Amino acid sequence: MTPQWSPRMAEQVEETKKVVCELHTELIKWNLVVWTAGNVSQRVKGIDGSDDVMVIKPSGIPYDRLSPADMVVCDLDGNLIIGEHAPSSDTAAHAYVYRHMPEVGGVTHTHSTYATAWAAVGEEIPCVLTMMGDEFGGPVPIGPFALIGDDSIGRGIVETLATSNSRAVLMQNHGPFTIGHDGEASVKTAAMVEEVAKTIWAARQLGPLIPIPQEKIDSLFYRYQNVYGQRSEGATDPK
Repeated sequence: MTPQWSPRMAEQVEETKKVVCELHTELIKWNLVVWTAGNVSQRVKGIDGSDDVMVIKPSGIPYDRLSPADMVVCDLDGNLIIGEHAPSSDTAAHAYVYRHMPEVGGVTHTHSTYATAWAAVGEEIPCVLTMMGDEFGGPVPIGPFALIGDDSIGRGIVETLATSNSRAVLMQNHGPFTIGHDGEASVKTAAMVEEVAKTIWAARQLGPLIPIPQEKIDSLFYRYQNVYGQRSEGATDPK
C-alpha cells in the first residue's frame, strides 16, 4: 500500500530512486564492486525526521539490469514500504546508521579489493598521506566482526565512527562502509578509501611508513573540511 505522502515527499522519493540507481553505476566505474556485491542508499527526509525513509537497491539483481523502478523504499527500521523486490541484505545496517546518525544522508557498502584486504587482517589504514588527513582526519578504523541479517553491522559502524573523524569504517572480515551528507558523498568516500588502501599497501612493500604528526593531520582535516573547494549551505559532510 502506497503511503499517504505529500506531493513534495512523493516527488522527492521518486527523484531519489533515480539518484540511487545512477550511483550504483559509479560503483562499477570506480571498480568498487563485482557482480551484485555492494549497495548505496540515500535518506529522504520527512517533515520532522520521524517519517524519514531511505531508498536502497534490491537484493541480488545485477547492476546492469537495475532501473529507478527497481529501487526499494524502506522505513528507518528496515521495513519495506514500496518496491516489488526484497531490499538489499544490508538494509538493516543502513537503517541503523540513519536512525542513530541523523546527520547522515547517504551510506555506501562495497567489497573493494584493497580496503577489504585491510579488513580481512583486522588492521586500520594508517594516516600516512596528506589526502588521508584531508578526507578522514586520521586512520580509517576497523569495526568489529558482525554477521549480516540484523542490525549488528549497523551498531558496529555507529560505535566505531563515534570515536573517529573518519567517514569510513572497515568492518572486520567484511569490508568498507562509508557515510556522507548524501549518497553521492558516501560513494566518493568509498572510492577514496579504496585509493588510499591500495596506495598505502604499495608503500609498505617499499619500506616503513612515515607517520604524520597528529597536529598536522588536524590542520589538514580542518582546512579540507572548512576551506577547500566550493562550499555551499548544507554541503558539509558528517564527521
